[in-house]
Amino acid sequence: MDVKLIGITGGSGSGKSTVVRRIKEAQPESVLISQDSYYRSAPFISNENITAYNFDHPDAFDMDLMLSNLMDLKDGKACMMPQYDFVHHTRLDEYVRVEPKPLIIIDGLMIFYDKRIRDLLDLKLYVDTPPDIRFIRRLQRDITERGRTVESVIEQYTQVVRPGHFSFIEPTKEYADLIIPEGGYNESAMRVIFSFVKSLSAEF
Repeated sequence: MDVKLIGITGGSGSGKSTVVRRIKEAQPESVLISQDSYYRSAPFISNENITAYNFDHPDAFDMDLMLSNLMDLKDGKACMMPQYDFVHHTRLDEYVRVEPKPLIIIDGLMIFYDKRIRDLLDLKLYVDTPPDIRFIRRLQRDITERGRTVESVIEQYTQVVRPGHFSFIEPTKEYADLIIPEGGYNESAMRVIFSFVKSLSAEF
C-alpha cells in the first residue's frame, strides 16, 4: 500500500478540524492522527495553576512516539495510538489500534516543528486565522469541553498560548505547501486540496 500523509497545522482555534472533516468527507478511505493524543501527562494541573505546565511548547508532546506511529503507518503497518484525558491532563492507559489507510491525515499545533515528522508529509497545510477568532473559538471549546473557567482560559492564553504561537507555530508557516486563510471555509483553497486528494484516488 502506498500511504500518503497530509499534515495540517495552525494556531489553536484556527479551524484545523474543519479542514480535516472536509478532507475525510472527500476521501472516506482516510484516517486521522491527532497530535493532541501525544500530549505528555500533567496531572498536577488544574484551573488554579493552569500556567504551571506549558502545553504550547514542543516539549509538551511525545514526538518520538508520534514519529514511530507515523513511520509504521507509512510502511503499511498498524500502530497503537495513545488516548488523552483533557479534563485531568493525563494520558489514558488505553491505546487505540490504527490500521493503515491510503491517506493519513495528521493535525496538530506543532507537526511542522519537528523536521523528522515534517519530512514524512506529502502535503503540508497551514490554516491561517486571525488571533481574535482563534481566541474566541478556544474560549468556547475549553469551557464547554474541558471544564475550564473563563479566567483560567484567559490567563493561559495570555501567558503561554499566545507567546507559544509566535515562538513555535507561526514560524513554521514557511514550510507549508499551501496556506489556507480562514480554514475549511475557504472554498478556493479547499478545491486545490480536493484536487490533490482526488489525484491520489487512482492509486487507492
